[in-house]
This record gives sequence, structure tokens and C-alpha cells, in this order.
Amino acid sequence: MLDIKLLRDSPTEVSDALNNKGYLLDIKKFTEIDLKRKTLQIDVESLQSERKTLSNKFAELKKSGASTDVLKSDIDKINDSLKVGEEGLKSIQTELEIFLLDIPNIPHPNAPLGSSENDNVVIRKFGEPSSSNTKDHIEIARDIDSELAVKLSGTRFSVLRNDIAKLQRGLIDLMLNLAIKNGYQEHYVPFIANADSLQATGQLPKFEEDLFKLSNDMYLIPTAEVPLTNLFRNTINDSADLPIKLTAHTPCFRSEAGSYGKDTKGLIRQHQFEKVELVQIVHPDYSYDALDGLLANAEEVLQVLELPYQVVELCSGDLGFTAAKTYDIEVWMPSQNKYREISSCSNFLDFQARRGKIRLKDGKDKVFAHTINGSALAAGRALIAVIENNFDGKTSIKVPQALVKFMDKTHIDLT
Repeated sequence: MLDIKLLRDSPTEVSDALNNKGYLLDIKKFTEIDLKRKTLQIDVESLQSERKTLSNKFAELKKSGASTDVLKSDIDKINDSLKVGEEGLKSIQTELEIFLLDIPNIPHPNAPLGSSENDNVVIRKFGEPSSSNTKDHIEIARDIDSELAVKLSGTRFSVLRNDIAKLQRGLIDLMLNLAIKNGYQEHYVPFIANADSLQATGQLPKFEEDLFKLSNDMYLIPTAEVPLTNLFRNTINDSADLPIKLTAHTPCFRSEAGSYGKDTKGLIRQHQFEKVELVQIVHPDYSYDALDGLLANAEEVLQVLELPYQVVELCSGDLGFTAAKTYDIEVWMPSQNKYREISSCSNFLDFQARRGKIRLKDGKDKVFAHTINGSALAAGRALIAVIENNFDGKTSIKVPQALVKFMDKTHIDLT
């Protein structure tokens, strides 16, 4: 959530910045709502003050034995007016909150300008991509079975078997071990979250259709970012304890509404997939340095696996709702002859912290923390990349050296 003071003091500047993100800020509507709120608040506070004055007089009259009938009638009228005023104020405050919750984060002023992923900027590359393999992961590995999953759950699910299932488990183990090595505290968290948690991290109310909703206003988590960040919702933390670095492996559940062509087959775009998430809660002065560090932590996984990848900075129009700056890591997919996203590493500044009331003691002051997060990595897409980049074109998949000990073999036999 944006600082409302920023909207009040610099509405045109905020509007211009959000326009770069493709969001049209209705300044007139905001001004009208905020003015009405201010007027009602002044009226309510005035009535409360008047009631307090009359109540003091009432007590004095009653103590002296004088008649309080007229004064009681005046107080009753004020109470009636106050009830109406407080209900009106509560209603307009709710309207203002709904308006604010719809506004995305402001992009970093140096974010590349653009309207789509075509305007993203490649920052660096690692490794040499190969285009010799034209078979995709479904054609290569019979133990990835999407058809069997249809019987169990429907489309956009998969069943993994034997060495392929073990390979994904090994990838997750590797990712967690690297995260722990880099100072992240491992957590096991619930896979179901309440609406308050999802509102704090920005999925609600705007993106409810992307979630799997359960009964009693509960949801399956779309990412471990939600429970990890919300561990610190409604807390005040000491700046000396920062940065707070958290990691967790969880399944992730997304409705993935709409059609995505070939991505609906295989492991690219699933309703359920595995991820290892990195989350940091940091001091506002150091969040961009922390983002660079988190990005390096995510890249390390691909480097250890010796998978070709590139890092791109997202343009203003391709940034997510909550992000001020995002770097995507895209791994090489030989069958598609292109790089595909495997991680997004983002700085949310104080956007989530305001929604979730995550604050810091900074000397004598209390300030909102900054939050950053990224995947390290999406396990299903890492599995695809390992399979396709290490397929010999015939009957086997080379196991990355970092996973040989885990797999107890150097090759997966496909015969």
C-alpha cells in the first residue's frame, strides 16, 4: 500500500509514475473520498468534544442538585448525531481503504520504460545455450505423466515417478541447502493462508481469481512468500536484528485462469508446483543492496547446476503489482530454443510492510520495513531445464555433478 501522505502531497507525480506501470490513478476520485473523510472526521471529533463538555456540565448540575433535563436532551441529540457521523466515517474510511488497496506500487525511477516483456532489458548471461535438442521434457521422460494426473485431479497437474521424482526432490534439497549456506533460516509453514495474510502481501483483494479459495475465507498459498512474510505481520522489530532472511520449500497453488497454448502441457504452467522461496525483511536504507544479494543467491543455484541462464530487468509496464524493481532469471529451454522465467526477485520497498504493519525500531523512531523476495528456484522448471539441457538425444539424462551424490548415479536411463 502506498503512503497516503504521498498521494496527498504529490498526486500528479504519483499518477505519472503509475502511468508508466500501466495504471491510471483517479486523482479526482481520491481527492473527493479523502476530502469527505476529512470533513466527516472533523464533524465527529467536534461532536465528541461538544459531548465531553456537556457531560462535564451534566455531572456538575447533577452534583449540585439542579435540573439536568434540558442538558440530557441536548446530549441525547448529540449522541444521535454522533452515531450517524461515526457510521458515515467508518463507511468512507472503508471506501478509502478499498481505493488504496487497488493501487500498485510505484516503479523505481530508473526502471526501464516499457509496456510489455518485449521492453525488458538483459543484464547478463551465464553459460552457452544449446539448441541441439528439440525434444521437450514430456517427450524425453516417460515418468512425467500428465495424462494420469487428469484422472486424479484434472488438467495442469502431473505425476512424477521413479528417478524423475527423485531428481526433483534432489533439486529441492540442493536449493534449501544453498539457501541455508547463504544465511536463510529454513521454515516449514502452512500451505493454507487467511485473507489477512494474502492482503498483506498483495494478492487480495485484486487478484482473488488467481487463487484457489477454500471455505471460511481461507486460500491455498500461491507461494511461500505469503506465510514467510506474514510471520512478521503486526510486529515491531529491532533494526539491529536485520536483515531477517527466511526460506521455505512449499507447494504453490495457482488457478492459472486463461489459455497459455503449449504451456498447458507438461510442467511449465501448473495448478500445483514446487518452489523454494527466499524472503528478506530489511532496513529501508539497504533494500536495493539486499535485492542484489538475493538475486545472486538465486543465480547460484543455476550456476551450481551448470545451466545456461540470463538475468533481465523488468520494464515499468511488466512489473508486478507489488514490485518497485524486479529482476527475472530466465533459464535456457532447448526444446523451445529460448530462455524461460524460473525466478523473479523483487524489491517491494514498504508496500507490503504498510499493508501488513511490519515496522522497525530505528533509534527513537518506528518506521516501516522493506521486504524483498525471490524464488531459488521454481523446482518444476528447474527439473525441465536439467532434463532438456542434459539429454543425450538418445537414451539418458546426465545428472548434474551437484546431484550425483543425492541420486547415487551419474545418468538416468530412459530405456
